[in-house]
Amino acid sequence: MSDFLLYEQTGHVVTVTMNRPDDRNALSFNEQFQEFVDVCARINADMSVRAVVLTGAGKSFCAGGNVKHMRERTGIAEGSLMDVRGRYLNGIQRIPMALYDLEVPTIAAVNGAAIGAGCDLTCMCDIRIASEHAKFAESFARLGIIPGDGGAWLLPRVVGMSKAAEMTFTGDVIGAEEALACGLVSKVVSADQLLPEAMALAERIAANPPHSLRLGKRLLREGQHVRLDTLLQMSAAFQAMAHQTEDHAEAMAAFFEKRTPEFKGR
Repeated sequence: MSDFLLYEQTGHVVTVTMNRPDDRNALSFNEQFQEFVDVCARINADMSVRAVVLTGAGKSFCAGGNVKHMRERTGIAEGSLMDVRGRYLNGIQRIPMALYDLEVPTIAAVNGAAIGAGCDLTCMCDIRIASEHAKFAESFARLGIIPGDGGAWLLPRVVGMSKAAEMTFTGDVIGAEEALACGLVSKVVSADQLLPEAMALAERIAANPPHSLRLGKRLLREGQHVRLDTLLQMSAAFQAMAHQTEDHAEAMAAFFEKRTPEFKGR
């Protein structure tokens, strides 16, 4: 792992921290995009991981793209129209695809500013908890660009089309309380309680069987775009699989024996 994403596992919970506080954890380089892809692949392959917390070091969660590079037409903005298109497709757009395909539940612990692609990054997670100091903006229009990282697909699914349109068309910054009111986050806590709250939630999630978590998350993902009858067919197949696991048998035994279950991921 390089110096951008810090990876720490405690029990069944992985904490991933964006670690460029001097740059407000901006997303600027292919190496950073690749790290997200690699981390997601690592987690998917590790059945000991049952939940993930994503946060930022320093005062910001993620400031989005590097505006200096945009001004200078370097980095992602360098070259011809087709060059820029290719850099989006093969660059930052690998992050939403990697996080969307991540099998375990993800919690964004938003410690500060989540601007532009940083706002969209929170929407790539399943659950968002905000510090009282957090702020959010779908700010692309103010720079004369559009959400190039999938925000137009992600944000309406989190806050609804009306609020997503308002945020996209104005580029306004909203605070933690407004984010709570519109459903962008599910909880606002004091800054010193952000990571403890996120970890406590992750641990409650991780107390459940890993196969149930991964299959349940896949159903939630597929339910966003398939017909009901298709989802019911998938649910029947996944449920049949779940009924055959050792963890299901352990859950039933623990329920009737009135004890805490011990799940093995089998």
